Amino acid sequence: MSCGDPHDTECGEVLDHLYEFLDNEMAEGDCAKLRVHFEECSPCLEKYGLEQAIKALIKRSCGCDDTPADLRGKVLARIDSIRSGQRSGESRPVAEVTAEDTAGHGAASTLAASD
Repeated sequence: MSCGDPHDTECGEVLDHLYEFLDNEMAEGDCAKLRVHFEECSPCLEKYGLEQAIKALIKRSCGCDDTPADLRGKVLARIDSIRSGQRSGESRPVAEVTAEDTAGHGAASTLAASD
């Protein structure tokens, strides 16, 4: 996606970091670069607005559901497992959070091995 005009920050780079921007997970200097880009590039601004609207809709629709403690524990354990494997550089089997684990909680996806 691009408007065809040259920018200090390329459209691809902006879109690669769009969710970090939406989630306020970027340094202020990087946020400022994206804001400038959105002012210059209407296709990227449109994509930003669409993703922002989707995020707000999901929050409104799903924001009142509490995460079950057992599912939260499994996901956090999986994150810790991935992080420790990355630190040590070892490749280990990955625990899965299955559809059965999430049954009745509005999610039916499986976290598959991606190491």
